[in-house]
Amino acid sequence: MRYTRLGKSNLEISKVCIGTMHFGSRTTEEEAFAIMDKALEMGINFFDTANVYSGPFELRGTSEVIIGNWMASRGTRDQIVLATKVFGNMADAAIPNEGAGISAYKVRKHCEDSLQRLQTDRIDLYQVHHVDRNITPEEFWTTFDRLIQDGKVIYMGGSNFSGWELATHQMHAMQRGMMGFISEQTMFNLVCRYPELELLPAAEAHGIGVIPYMPLAGGILAGKKQSVDGSRTSQVEAEYGIYLGDSNEQMNAFHDLCDELGEPAHVVAIAWALSHPAVDSPIVGVRTVEHLNGLDRATELELDEEILSRLDTIFPPNKGRALRVGRAPEAYAW
Repeated sequence: MRYTRLGKSNLEISKVCIGTMHFGSRTTEEEAFAIMDKALEMGINFFDTANVYSGPFELRGTSEVIIGNWMASRGTRDQIVLATKVFGNMADAAIPNEGAGISAYKVRKHCEDSLQRLQTDRIDLYQVHHVDRNITPEEFWTTFDRLIQDGKVIYMGGSNFSGWELATHQMHAMQRGMMGFISEQTMFNLVCRYPELELLPAAEAHGIGVIPYMPLAGGILAGKKQSVDGSRTSQVEAEYGIYLGDSNEQMNAFHDLCDELGEPAHVVAIAWALSHPAVDSPIVGVRTVEHLNGLDRATELELDEEILSRLDTIFPPNKGRALRVGRAPEAYAW
């Protein structure tokens, strides 16, 4: 397993992160324990969850509970970098201060609740799960600075922010003498390359390490020839408008390239995400122990310029404008 520093921090993380969204919904606690045991054995030390995982209200928080139980039973707390998130509603959204968003009032409670479920005294990386455009910079950073000063949170990260919002939040943090965000989660993979335009350049410029989720596009890039009805992959097919099958020439070309390289499709897809200088650790949503296979290889595989160029041809960075490759505004301006 290879390691890197997360963003501008000196925090060392594995170059692949275990996403735990499915723990408690699609993955039982027993299987989740086996996944985390194996991941740690492989050298993966970065685990990501959120307070709203795993599903409807009655199940929210289950992923954190499972991770907390695992750490308590295995004594592994100090061996991992633990990340969770805050933003979503954990109760009826009609209740005042319980709807989606960020406030000092809400974050204090939700942080304490996450700490209890995780059975720990601190969160290594506390991520704002989505942008709240109603909160002032003063309330935002004062809220999280208090948690940092109290030792309950070590580092801060964002999730689903735009490039300009990252820059704005980072500017306000710097004005307060704070480190600000050290990470940003965004959807990024070979079939969703929008972050290359502005988000990734902004993150790189501000010392924010990108930890992209869905690097395999929900299984579309995992080498599957066909999806199963009701599966996560079939859901993502509908979201993306990309359907697997013999008639999908784009996926056929990708699979042919992977065969030529002698590497599994999921390994190539993750290695491609890691090839971007802004990306530190793709988050792989693991449902079974078998899904861990090849993740260590993905951190070691280096794709040369010829292969990267061929992947650009198969998966054009900007739809219909394959010759206009790059960041904004060059990608869409004269």
